Amino acid sequence: MSVTGLCQICESRPAQDRCENCGTLACEVHYERRLGLCADCAAQARPDRGAEETDTHRF
Repeated sequence: MSVTGLCQICESRPAQDRCENCGTLACEVHYERRLGLCADCAAQARPDRGAEETDTHRF
């Protein structure tokens, strides 16, 4: 998809994609291509993502 403008998250890089959830224009750094979501929506969709990597107390 062709988009024009700056990334609406960092406001410094050219936007290359539009979030399928909220429509935010996002640069390659702030767009999760695999999910089709901007970094903000991806974080909301997977809030425990960081916990998986740091959780060492599993039983």
